Amino acid sequence: MFQKNELLYENPLSKPEDIESFRLEGDACITFPRGIMRLEQAYERDLDKGLHANFVLWCEQDFSDNICITYNFRPLTDAGLAMVWVSARGRNGQDLFSSELRARAGDYSEYHHGDINALHASYYRRNPSETGFRTCNLRKSYGFDLVCQGGDPLPDARYVEKPFRICVVKAGADFVFSINDVVLFHWVDDGQQYGPILDGGKIGFRQMAGLIGEYSNLQVHLVRAT
Repeated sequence: MFQKNELLYENPLSKPEDIESFRLEGDACITFPRGIMRLEQAYERDLDKGLHANFVLWCEQDFSDNICITYNFRPLTDAGLAMVWVSARGRNGQDLFSSELRARAGDYSEYHHGDINALHASYYRRNPSETGFRTCNLRKSYGFDLVCQGGDPLPDARYVEKPFRICVVKAGADFVFSINDVVLFHWVDDGQQYGPILDGGKIGFRQMAGLIGEYSNLQVHLVRAT
């Protein structure tokens, strides 16, 4: 597996100043009750905005490969879903916010069939069509390729008493997704079936409308294989 080494980045996500270097795509209501970042849609999904009620919040810092991303997550509603994005950049290697890339506003198609590459893991999937058998899904873009799945152990919000620790390791071909130190999947990219292995870029949080989620204690470490 992998071992954490040097701490590259740390952010408590406890007040507005902590996300001054973040960039929001789409509209969201971002507050900090109890010193914890809370994300929710700015308007109801079933109004005229439709799927544009979804959004992505990016950390503007670029990270190399071989990293471990950890943060606390607590769901407050039983709707929507959460995603974590890793290794996001333009399809030709551009910075994610390069003026060469088309503007994005939170609609999912702009991210999986736009002009960026990324890995994105979805969890706490509570959309109506996804509640019968709950999974965590890893997709690789460009494209909408579902490359790996694992069971989702998270309970409904009404049963949640404290936040869960999300952990993502991206190291070369390896992508490991864990919650509270339980590995839910470990995918190894062959670099062929779904395109070249992604090797760095930006990280971000995405929510689909309906979910109100809290996030705190974001850390990014270098990792090495053990």
